[in-house]
Amino acid sequence: MFISDTDTTITSLALYRYMCQNIVGSENEVKTLRLMNTVRNNIESDMFQTVITSGSFGEGLEMRGSDLDIMYVKKIMEVFENVQNTNNSDFFYALMETDDVKPGFTQLVLYNIQLANCVVELNGKQYFSSTKFKQQILGKTDHVVHGPCVSDSEGNYDHAVCLHCTTWISQASQWIRRSNNSWPSYNVKQSILKHGVLFVPIGVKGSPKEDTEWRMSFSVGEKFLINTFTHTQLICYALLKILLKDVIETYTECEGLLCSYFLKTIIFWISEELPQSIWKPENLLNCFMRCFSRLIYSVDYSVCLHYFIPENNMFENKIEGSAREILLEKLNHLYSYGCRCILFSDQLSNFHDSMYNINIDQHNNAFGKVLKSKSLFVSNALIDNLYSKWNAYNTGIHQIVSCDKSSNKYIYVYYMSLAYASVVQSISLNNTKGNNKHQYTQYKSRLCTLLQNIHHDAVTGWLMLASLFYNSKQYSKALHIIAYSLSKYTPEKIHRIVDMSNIHYQLLKLKLFQKISVPQLWKIILVDLMKFTINSSLIPKELKMEVENGSYYISSIVYSYFLNILCHYQLNNARQCQDCLYTLQHVIEENYFIENSEQLHSKAYTILGTVFQLLGDSESARQAFMRSVEINPDERHNTSVKRMSLMSLV
Repeated sequence: MFISDTDTTITSLALYRYMCQNIVGSENEVKTLRLMNTVRNNIESDMFQTVITSGSFGEGLEMRGSDLDIMYVKKIMEVFENVQNTNNSDFFYALMETDDVKPGFTQLVLYNIQLANCVVELNGKQYFSSTKFKQQILGKTDHVVHGPCVSDSEGNYDHAVCLHCTTWISQASQWIRRSNNSWPSYNVKQSILKHGVLFVPIGVKGSPKEDTEWRMSFSVGEKFLINTFTHTQLICYALLKILLKDVIETYTECEGLLCSYFLKTIIFWISEELPQSIWKPENLLNCFMRCFSRLIYSVDYSVCLHYFIPENNMFENKIEGSAREILLEKLNHLYSYGCRCILFSDQLSNFHDSMYNINIDQHNNAFGKVLKSKSLFVSNALIDNLYSKWNAYNTGIHQIVSCDKSSNKYIYVYYMSLAYASVVQSISLNNTKGNNKHQYTQYKSRLCTLLQNIHHDAVTGWLMLASLFYNSKQYSKALHIIAYSLSKYTPEKIHRIVDMSNIHYQLLKLKLFQKISVPQLWKIILVDLMKFTINSSLIPKELKMEVENGSYYISSIVYSYFLNILCHYQLNNARQCQDCLYTLQHVIEENYFIENSEQLHSKAYTILGTVFQLLGDSESARQAFMRSVEINPDERHNTSVKRMSLMSLV
């Protein structure tokens, strides 16, 4: 299997199409991810912090092995470079101190704020300890420290709490004057300067001041630069990442020596040298090999200069000695294959076989790939942590009114709907005796909130509304809404894990659907998971056990029939209960509209067992719970174990 070196133009075009269809996605998909990240961050940000989705996913790239990185920029404290700038500060502040600190890092001296748990006192000064700060963020959770970030125990995401200097710092001042080329443009530079610099809690490894050092972060500026890339530049970056993860790091001696940030830095430097017109699909392989060649040069001379602060050689004390020699040998060996070196990646190994048979439908591709984005799913789930529903509401309403594009407006509607889906579950309906007027007002407020929760897919918002009616003993109303929801489970609908069929592709080719945004499509044809937040006030009392320790996900069709059975049970409709139970069993056995997930299948049997138990069939309930445990024996995430224990006590 080989790539012809004699006709790189044809091969480059074929590789470009292959990357668009199978790995990176089309320009449309990348723009969709970026826009959804921006809108979600705007909705999540409030008066106390700014939320920024960073890393590759924040730049619109989701690839195998990519992490979700989220930065929380605290507004309660500002960082200043010198004391003269602090006069106008309305917040607590810290001053940079860069004496005897590696370029790109600083110590932070605290003023007018007491942070006893995060302070190291030296020579009469209070230094903000980056190490203690991360330990305080960890608290009593099962999270772990990962560089400047704190990672959840499952490894789904990293989050970094960071500080902000609103002005540009002197260490990076030469970047403003350095480039005389057209990239980046004047307007982009001004946008980067306007957003200032961030500081993340990590010091120079091995430094005597490591615990009190903070790294200067240009994440916001780097996102601006990435967003100026042509799609060819973005794919070139993706190819370098693939080469690193799939090939270079498979050599034990090379593992951990290089990282994606070094590759991004190399592309930034080369982008200054080459005109944007060079970065075209037909030049993809030539551009990639130029970047690869620069990487080898950097390793050979142990030099990789930080893009904004060139005095910071990121290879210093890292790429040296025997490790550098081994890495250089491996890189030169790969380079000797020319552009064929990419075929060592299993993601690209079958590229040549399909290079003349690629038919890309950009709109369908964007819909399907964004739909199955794990990072998007996790980041959307984190919207639970909204500090205030009013912030989401006010931000969303303002943007909906002021947005010029209808597609942008609908993304705000989508995220407002997601936000309300979480917020409304934290509102309790207090049965205050003698205060029926207050209780009624509270109920109406919750009802109005739930009606704004029907815009992120076809069914879950309606089922939440049915849950409210069930919990308020309005069983007939709940049944009407459940019947409407069940009517939505038709062949053209789709859930997140299913592979799209010919029906879906034909549907998406309709002119009507070609003109609307991905979130609008989701509202029409997506059947999403039901998500109940921890201690949700909307989940039926029969499932309260499931939300005692965290959020609870369940297939919406399983929940539809479960809620249906509960309503009929309360109305003493015995026959309807049995009919719905039979249908629920059939749905679970046939995996009808149930995502291909062990946890979701396990939960479906837990629901089935709960129904049997409610109807007095203890033996069938025990069998269903046992089936659930067979699928997922983890007691931490499977309440069937606890339910069986409680049954044995009766």
